[in-house]
Amino acid sequence: MPTSMNPPTVPAPSTPPSAAAPAGPPPDRDLFAPLMAAARRLPPLPAAVVHPCSEAALQAAHEAALDGLIVPILVGPAGRLRVLAASLGIDLSAYRVVDMPHSHAAAAAAVALVRAGEAELLMKGSLHTDELLAAVVDREFGLRTERRLSHVFLMDVPAYPKLLMITDGAINIVPDLETKRDICQNAIDLARAIGLSRPKVAILAAVETVNPKMPSTIDAAALCKMADRDQITGGVLDGPLAMDNAISVEAARVKGIRSEVAGDPDILLMPDLEAGNILAKQLTFMAGADAAGVVIGARVPIVLTSRADTVRARLASCAVAVLLAEARRTAAARAIA
Repeated sequence: MPTSMNPPTVPAPSTPPSAAAPAGPPPDRDLFAPLMAAARRLPPLPAAVVHPCSEAALQAAHEAALDGLIVPILVGPAGRLRVLAASLGIDLSAYRVVDMPHSHAAAAAAVALVRAGEAELLMKGSLHTDELLAAVVDREFGLRTERRLSHVFLMDVPAYPKLLMITDGAINIVPDLETKRDICQNAIDLARAIGLSRPKVAILAAVETVNPKMPSTIDAAALCKMADRDQITGGVLDGPLAMDNAISVEAARVKGIRSEVAGDPDILLMPDLEAGNILAKQLTFMAGADAAGVVIGARVPIVLTSRADTVRARLASCAVAVLLAEARRTAAARAIA
């Protein structure tokens, strides 16, 4: 008769510890501070704030005004704005209000203020990004230029020694080569506006070698050659680079990559929107990064804020837009001279 055996003892499952929120940048580090200081030295710019009908949107505009970055022009339903301002303790009489019945009308009116020279920035309030950008890209009444619009995240990542720009994670879903050229040039122009004389651009793919079956690697190689031929100017490009050897000097060394960019990029040019958006949110919510955001390629910079943004990130977004507007003004004055 077989000897019976007691079943093995299975330990009771332990309750997993609750996930702690990312700690964020160290308290003695603020990579946005130099940008904020530089923007505060400039006169505040009139900014059309589109449909700021949420607490976060109206508070962001108010805080940027108190910080001396912008002079808000609040474009939206005046009655709702008065009630909201009163609940937040904001004196609405300090600001110009352009009464518009709904968000669609507010977007069109804000764009019209820019076209009329009454505003030098746009700032997204509590409307969907697509609704705002539809007014911006309107062929007859919008703010188009020869460039495609693109979005840039400027990120203070605790594990990275300097600001890291990620583009495009918000507007261009599957950019072709021509669009990537504009995305790259927009980001370089922004980097130079915030003080980087020769920004380094890592063009990301899944691998660091050109593979005909992976279009992102072909685009990366083409972009680098376009920079060699001055079709992209003002920066140093390298790609394709995988994420590890783009960010890590050691990973690049192990793989035998000799590059001025690998391990030290200022800009990560993403293969598509999904990759850029996922990376930016991963760094924010899993690595404790702070992120500012701005849209480039229109006649004026466009500040995109999110309900999840910290006060620091909202103000940094405004500061970046102010610096970009000043750089454009200076370049235009030099061109006339």
